Amino acid sequence: MHYGGVTFLNNIDLKFMFKDTECVRMQSGKYSCVIAPKLGAAVLRLRDEENGIEVFRYRDDCTLKTINKAREIWGLPTLFLPNRFDKGIIKTSDAVYQMPVNEKKLDNFIHGWVHKREHEIECYSTQDKKAVLVTSYTFDKNDEMYSYFPVDFKISYTFTLSENGLLQEIYLTNNSDKALPVSICTHTCLNAPMCDGGREESMRMCVPIIEKCELDKRCLPTEKLLPLKKKDLEYKEGTKMPTLHNISNDMYTAGMNKLDGKDFHGSYVVDTDNGHKVCNEVSKEFKFWNMWNDKGNKGYFCPEPMTAMINSPNLSLPNEVSGYGEITKGHTFKCWQRFFTE
Repeated sequence: MHYGGVTFLNNIDLKFMFKDTECVRMQSGKYSCVIAPKLGAAVLRLRDEENGIEVFRYRDDCTLKTINKAREIWGLPTLFLPNRFDKGIIKTSDAVYQMPVNEKKLDNFIHGWVHKREHEIECYSTQDKKAVLVTSYTFDKNDEMYSYFPVDFKISYTFTLSENGLLQEIYLTNNSDKALPVSICTHTCLNAPMCDGGREESMRMCVPIIEKCELDKRCLPTEKLLPLKKKDLEYKEGTKMPTLHNISNDMYTAGMNKLDGKDFHGSYVVDTDNGHKVCNEVSKEFKFWNMWNDKGNKGYFCPEPMTAMINSPNLSLPNEVSGYGEITKGHTFKCWQRFFTE
């Protein structure tokens, strides 16, 4: 491992200027990626250079100003606490927190704040044809959100780029005497089309879903789990076109998928014109999928893996159903996901 000092080591460039901000660029095998520690350690770009596949939403002419207007819809931002909380309330086993309502139209608190904070580069290395970057953010009384949520924690990401794709490991540690609610999601913005010169209408998405989580008009769970209808089955059967029509918060419980004839805990998208795939494998902690595509006309879509339901701390459902959890002081919650192409 290396701490500071050298700024370019084999296939890691720690001072890569991208969209007028200092980022980290990593290369391994056919993959290259750009991570922005100053922008919540979001992955701003992941590309299969060999096959011309753009994994995450990317535009050459997109500026830093545009990204900062809505970081949730560029690249791969990691959210904590993610999705919506009814009237901004978060109920834990030992407290009730009133968060600011930042989704005025629906009267919810949405997406948390970690993706808007600058992350520290803790360490990096290159070994065995792998490039590794570790970033972290420590939340304490110095953060403006502390007045709403006085629970100290640290969240860190370990990114490993190799011939197997990009692996992101997420570690959430409670540094407080209070219970820390656990709910993590990545607002995965996949590019459409995914292949250089490709067509959006040729893309199909396959997501391993079991039951639909019914949402009300404010996009909050009614606590009803519904059997899959014909339109829902398009996700499971891999026939769902991910853009060019509106997908607005389709939330489901997660199951096991199949990829190349083998069990696969994750989702994938295929370009039916050429057979190329973008695959997102997730750890067992991700128990739900939420699908959204910003009305389907902006060249991206979001199959979002979630560890817990929307509004999970406030639901009356058992934790084993809602996915909600808490950790006590000194304990760490871990989950991971991997992106790769075929």
